[in-house]
Amino acid sequence: MELVLCLAIVVVGALVAAAIARAQGSARRGNELADARAEAQRWYERLGGQLLNLQGDQPAVRQALSDAGERYNAAGSQLEQARTPHQFGLARETALEGLAYIRAARNALGIDPGPELPQLAAARGVGQLTKERQVDVQGQTFRAGPQPGRDTPYYYPGGRYEGRAVPAGWYSTPWWKTALGAGAGVIGGMLIADALFSPAFADPGYGYDAGYQEGFGDGADQAGDAGDQGGDQDFGGADQGGDVGGGDYAGGDFGGGDFGGGDFGGGDFGGGDW
Repeated sequence: MELVLCLAIVVVGALVAAAIARAQGSARRGNELADARAEAQRWYERLGGQLLNLQGDQPAVRQALSDAGERYNAAGSQLEQARTPHQFGLARETALEGLAYIRAARNALGIDPGPELPQLAAARGVGQLTKERQVDVQGQTFRAGPQPGRDTPYYYPGGRYEGRAVPAGWYSTPWWKTALGAGAGVIGGMLIADALFSPAFADPGYGYDAGYQEGFGDGADQAGDAGDQGGDQDFGGADQGGDVGGGDYAGGDFGGGDFGGGDFGGGDFGGGDW
């Protein structure tokens, strides 16, 4: 009897402990959900208030406010459907992106943009434009720069396009929008990104076609040299030629790896050299 009683006490104690743990976990999750909801709601309401108080006739201002309005509507829809902290986090990010467009509109109006915003998750490490760029890609001219202008009315808060870092700044056309069915969409966003942001392509007035030919020629030369190095190195001529001449260096990881997300995106590009 004593053994049965002891076992019963142990079982009851375990059940009570499990119930307490579940209750504590449920309370913690409830608090996390409430905090995430409140955080998203705060930025959403701030975005709505800014939209009501800003207006302007300049193309850059109108475009930035239009983009901010789209994010406001999207964030509102996300808030209505959110059921988890992650979903509320997505709504918060959308509202913050809208506020980034609000800051851009205020800059275009020549007024104080207001306090800094938390960094957008999508814009981490991509930097921002620090000087004007102009390139020709297959007969079309594309411009970008750190300030709004008649030729650069489209603001982009920074992000990634097919893995390539696209810095924050003002652009002549929103070529990063995948919904484009003509113009830049026909040419392809990656060609435009290469022309605007790759060192061999991006000097003002330096066209895409000339830059591509020069870059391709350099890659071919290095691929040929790699064959001579095959006997002295651990890697052979074929691997060296592929990785440097036609693959990682000329057309692959050079555009989307260390170049796109490291020194290019968050260091020299965003901070000064570009």
